[in-house]
Amino acid sequence: MERITEHREVGEVHVYGYLRHTTGSAARHTALVDSVAEYCLQHELTLHGVFTERGATTNPLGPAFVGLLDVLDLAGTYGVVVPSRSHLGPKGLAAERERRIKEAGASLIVVRGSTSRPGRERPAEARPVARQRGGV
Repeated sequence: MERITEHREVGEVHVYGYLRHTTGSAARHTALVDSVAEYCLQHELTLHGVFTERGATTNPLGPAFVGLLDVLDLAGTYGVVVPSRSHLGPKGLAAERERRIKEAGASLIVVRGSTSRPGRERPAEARPVARQRGGV
């Protein structure tokens, strides 16, 4: 994926991260936050914070998600970065949360998609790399 500021002058692009971390260690949570932060750095996005939903819920308005929706109302907020779509929850819950993000006027940015959609190319750095034989 090319950088958004390569072809035109763009001010800071403000984003927030969102994670569902209901199981796993503190180290796993740190790794997820780091992956969102690294993605933002590579793509010239200014990450202002990461909201983490810690409880398993079927309620689309969990506490962290409500906090996320609140900051999406701030002027200059571009979108939400998630490590993968699964962080929005199971299928029905994810669809509702994605709808609410779009309703807030924000973009949803997925660091790594689970599948490619027809007509949508994966970013170059997300494509599988062919392994070469012979140690090179």
